[in-house]
Amino acid sequence: MPTATFQIWRGNATDGKFESYSLETSEGMVVLDAVHKIQAEQVNDLAVRWNCKAGKCGSCSAEINGLPKLMCMTRLSDLSLDKPILLQPMKAFPLIKDLVTDVSWNFQVKKKIKKFKPRNPDAADGTWRIAQEDIDRVQEFRKCIECFLCQDVCHVLREHHLHNEFIGPRFLVYTAALEMHPLDTEDRLEDLKKQNGIGYCNITKCCTSVCPEDITITDNAIIPLKERVVDRFYDPLKKFFRIFRSRKREN
Repeated sequence: MPTATFQIWRGNATDGKFESYSLETSEGMVVLDAVHKIQAEQVNDLAVRWNCKAGKCGSCSAEINGLPKLMCMTRLSDLSLDKPILLQPMKAFPLIKDLVTDVSWNFQVKKKIKKFKPRNPDAADGTWRIAQEDIDRVQEFRKCIECFLCQDVCHVLREHHLHNEFIGPRFLVYTAALEMHPLDTEDRLEDLKKQNGIGYCNITKCCTSVCPEDITITDNAIIPLKERVVDRFYDPLKKFFRIFRSRKREN
């Protein structure tokens, strides 16, 4: 079987470098298999995060030849073995060691988003009826495995490090799943405009291109949310009616 060479980032948040490892490959091997083999046979202290090895837990996210991918879903047969395969941790999050990054910021962001608030919470009254098309619309967003590859490739987080001002595509998808739910009554538009920074997204669709679940992040989640924010805060006619209604209430 062909031999593959891997250039793997070794180090922590303060210091590190790429180290070279070679191994014989076998049919059907994925990148995570190769990393495990290197870990078992050559460098036992290589740090790598993984869990299901089935592309459903999102744990083994890394950058393979500069592209954010799941290591367990990237086959060596799809890569060129004529040159070294470059493996490095995600760049949008703090490095812990080797291929492992600290993604805890994402879970703190999720806690800040207003939760599902259903209309008429008494389901026994028979009003909790949803059309199938409404179910289909939000079901796509629930496929997210929180691999955070979309967060990693987003230039707002990756290059500009605006983590305090922008929640990233993963949580715009999460917000869209709530906002587009026909039973939800919570208002998140002001949060999207101000503290969640939806205006930073310039819809390059890079997040959509790396999603392992093929969620149409930009077109189906982010753009509709942007449209709602624009309608609420920037439509001049609607702004006029809001002012008119507020003055009418004052009188």
